[in-house]
Amino acid sequence: MMNKHVHLLTLICVLILGFVFIAGCTDTSETEETKELTVAPSDAAANKQILRVGYQPSTHQIAFTTALDKGFYMDELKNTGVSSIVEYQFGSGAPEMQAMMAGELDFAYVGSPPFITAVSNGLGGKIIAGVQTQGSDLVLRNDAPYESPEDLKGLRIATFTAGTIQDTMLRDWLSSHGINPDTEVEISGMGPGDATSAMLAGKVDAVFLPHPSPVTITDAGIGRIIVQSGEMMADHACCVLVASDNMIQNHPEVVAAFLKGHMVGTDYSIEHPEESATIMSAYTGQEEDVIRRSLEVWDGAWVSSPYVVHPSVMQYVDMQEALGYLTQRVDDNQVFDMTFWDSIQ
Repeated sequence: MMNKHVHLLTLICVLILGFVFIAGCTDTSETEETKELTVAPSDAAANKQILRVGYQPSTHQIAFTTALDKGFYMDELKNTGVSSIVEYQFGSGAPEMQAMMAGELDFAYVGSPPFITAVSNGLGGKIIAGVQTQGSDLVLRNDAPYESPEDLKGLRIATFTAGTIQDTMLRDWLSSHGINPDTEVEISGMGPGDATSAMLAGKVDAVFLPHPSPVTITDAGIGRIIVQSGEMMADHACCVLVASDNMIQNHPEVVAAFLKGHMVGTDYSIEHPEESATIMSAYTGQEEDVIRRSLEVWDGAWVSSPYVVHPSVMQYVDMQEALGYLTQRVDDNQVFDMTFWDSIQ
């Protein structure tokens, strides 16, 4: 299946639509019976035939391409009326969440911090599963000395844009070592391709990126890995699986089936990493050898239980609030829906 990339015009529309929220009023005189009728799925809602799924070309989300290619989703969805899945590839979590806010995605494989930021801005969606933990590296150019974080002062570091997991973690980690991320280093927000190119061209001194980008840089002989994300925050959640509130409310049977496909894809990737690397290469165009070497050196792990990622996801709420990324604080019930996982178990 060909990847559907979000074009410039679409992104412009998404950025405009993403912050438009429609407020509705509820008549407090409604009876309980009337309220139940108003939330019942309509005929149109009951006929969901095409699922739109966002993801990123990273080893973090390899369970998605594995499950899609092996037919695990459709195996589970065969009795729900869903006939096809259309995938949309994004460079990072921020534009992916803008697309979801605009109603363009039903499910998203995405880093948890950009999802939290989006929920704070009004996104209707919930984490229904974990996807992966750890798995990002800080890569420094070979000619720059490094013994401690203090050596990063004055350097130019490229990472994902504000509100993403890499941006959030990097700023928090620098602050924890007494380094002001706004004044003592220069942090530039970029997509993985631009950040890698900037590093290779000598325009930045370091990058903090998810795999397989760090291996692309080390293979080129330009830089070396100095810190892995698990050293910054042990066992931290990275990517999660998000379902839109529309899917949860109107198509719960589809959500449950999609989650089952994700679980099978995760287990299969763990058991067959080399085959999963081959599949990911076919979907993303990245070199298979780079993906395989990435899986040998990263500190990441694929997971599916939302309970595994829950503690650190909620810790990101505190981190992002401290960074000023949240327009309003979000609580556990706004972020997670464990009911689908619990019912399957």
